[in-house]
Amino acid sequence: MSQPARPVHRAVPHSRRWLMARALAILAAAPLAALSLPAMASAGTGASYVALGDSYTSGPLIPDQTGEPAGCLRSNHNYPALTAAAIGAASLTDVSCSGATTADMASPQSVTLGTNPPQLNALTSATSLVTLQIGGNDIGFISIVIHCTTLSLTSPFGSPCKNYYTSGGTDRLAQGIDQTAPKVAAVLQAIHQRAPRARVLVVGYPVILPNTGHGCWPAVPIAYGDVPYLRGVEQELNQMLATEAANHDASYVDTYTPSIGHDVCQPEGVRWVEGLAPQSPAAPMHPNELGEQGMARAVTAAVG
Repeated sequence: MSQPARPVHRAVPHSRRWLMARALAILAAAPLAALSLPAMASAGTGASYVALGDSYTSGPLIPDQTGEPAGCLRSNHNYPALTAAAIGAASLTDVSCSGATTADMASPQSVTLGTNPPQLNALTSATSLVTLQIGGNDIGFISIVIHCTTLSLTSPFGSPCKNYYTSGGTDRLAQGIDQTAPKVAAVLQAIHQRAPRARVLVVGYPVILPNTGHGCWPAVPIAYGDVPYLRGVEQELNQMLATEAANHDASYVDTYTPSIGHDVCQPEGVRWVEGLAPQSPAAPMHPNELGEQGMARAVTAAVG
């Protein structure tokens, strides 16, 4: 088998390194525009829509940031806002928040400049549509990314991150996904209790690393052997969400398949998820505006 071409070492300017480190620090401290969409979905017209979720829902740093508390980093161009406009919802209550975990659905979440109330509090008997995107922070997404990029410097052609998370014979990331499943189930049960007439959509996570191949180290510093491993972890997370949706009277929205070819290794204007040093307004390793648009199309189609 031929060896992959050796990566080219490029020095990252000091200013970019500073911005990258600062942005990651902000996200780590918060434990995780025009748009062409399909025609208005009649099933969602007049809906009372509540959006629950984490930073992939809220759209941190995508203009314009809005809502309270400011530390939730919600964008008025995130997929809930775009979906609500596309389906002609009567109202949108977006309580998504950066850093949210399943625990923050039923408990207040402390963020910079305030506290986000329990997200489930936004639901009422009049709610007719709910989207839920959660689970990434339960397995420690930001800390995993930071740790894997650091480890890649020790063995860019190897799989140091996989070796770390599977040492001792147990895959701790797979274990974390298994442990998150009942938490997602409990959230879905609570949604149905509070909004018994609502249609519930569980939204999966879009492609982050390339769907095939070994990535693009050092532009995105994930070691060659770790790209397939982390890709598999995300697919396992999405499969868990799909299973819990099916088991708890909800529909799963696949945002992974339509985002293939729009990963962090693609050029600006093509990628839906920014890398560690974003070139479009977005948080590191998070969807940019194109990504939120792509997820909005998937959710809108599911509503229809």
